[in-house]
Amino acid sequence: MVFKKSFKVESNHRAVSFHDITDQVKDAVAESKIQNGIVVVYSHHTTCSVITQECAFDKSMTGLETLQQDLVNVFEEWIPTCRYEGMYLHPGQKALDFAEEHGEDNFGCHNTDAHLRSSIIGRSVTVVIDDGVADLGEFGRVHFIDWDQTRGRTRTVQIMIIGE
Repeated sequence: MVFKKSFKVESNHRAVSFHDITDQVKDAVAESKIQNGIVVVYSHHTTCSVITQECAFDKSMTGLETLQQDLVNVFEEWIPTCRYEGMYLHPGQKALDFAEEHGEDNFGCHNTDAHLRSSIIGRSVTVVIDDGVADLGEFGRVHFIDWDQTRGRTRTVQIMIIGE
């Protein structure tokens, strides 16, 4: 049996956005009535990721959970946020021309850091369903991350559940 569902999240303007979507994933598993199988949580957005992580309980001064802030900090050192034109090879002139033809502004194209971060973390997670429950462990949470800091926008989270 296959069950599909999607929903929207709103990302922040000028900041990495973390969305705890654990409850929506658990609700989808319950709605599917699948007892044993897998749930795949996916983003088709190439600047977004989906991860599982435990709840950190504490918050940083930015409002992110401390583990989330640590992840952002690590990436900021490894793959810095694009702050000026030419910092990365991408976007080149052909990409900028294509974007302009499709209504994208120049600043919005300078999100190379988000593409690189997403390609490393990945755009999906798979969680086992055992006896009708997503097996996230005692503290596991599912987070949708929008790495793109060029503007806030609506993102789509896709869920596919396969099993019996």
